[in-house]
Amino acid sequence: MSLDIDEKEIKQYKKLKIIGDLAPIKERIKLFEKKYGLSFHEFEKQVSEEAEDFERWDDYIEWKAYQKKLNDLNKILDDINNDRITVN
Repeated sequence: MSLDIDEKEIKQYKKLKIIGDLAPIKERIKLFEKKYGLSFHEFEKQVSEEAEDFERWDDYIEWKAYQKKLNDLNKILDDINNDRITVN
């Protein structure tokens, strides 16, 4: 039995997987934005200027990781959409 999958189908699958991965990340980021009433960059600036608060610092580290993952996945999605990715 043989399974033929072309490059376009692989890219489409990867694109759908990334979109699925983005949903819970965006939701978590929204929760932080709602909790603090700030964007990540505003919160980051505020945390760096204030006395250490462990809860806020923990939220900052977690939020920063979600922000990085969001940016990384959006970059890959952009590369797929603009045909800057190859399948080996």
